[in-house]
Amino acid sequence: QVQLVESGGGLVQAGGSLRLSCAASGRTFGTYCMGWFRQAPGKEREFVAVITRSGSSTDYTDSVKGRFTISRDNVKNTVYLQMNSLKPEDTAVYYCAASRRLLTTTTYEYDYWGQGTQVTVSY
Repeated sequence: QVQLVESGGGLVQAGGSLRLSCAASGRTFGTYCMGWFRQAPGKEREFVAVITRSGSSTDYTDSVKGRFTISRDNVKNTVYLQMNSLKPEDTAVYYCAASRRLLTTTTYEYDYWGQGTQVTVSY
């Protein structure tokens, strides 16, 4: 069992930055690939970024490439999402998730989810 707790969300103006953190419980953090997803009001949850167990590989949805960076610290059991050049369309609840797969962008292939943190980007 893995428990995930996100933090770092908030209100920011367009063009600003935020760093999300996701702290994981347990001693098996390094055996999971970690993903970030987001869900805007009235929309389905969508993939944002993923990082492999060791952190050697990452992937991003096209709309955030060059602006967002996912990273992880397997000693601190934490995964991060650095978000720069934020746009109003990035407004959503952001979730971190853990998967036993090597790397996946598919929602249903994730085994554990956090409760989410709200990110609001104003004009």
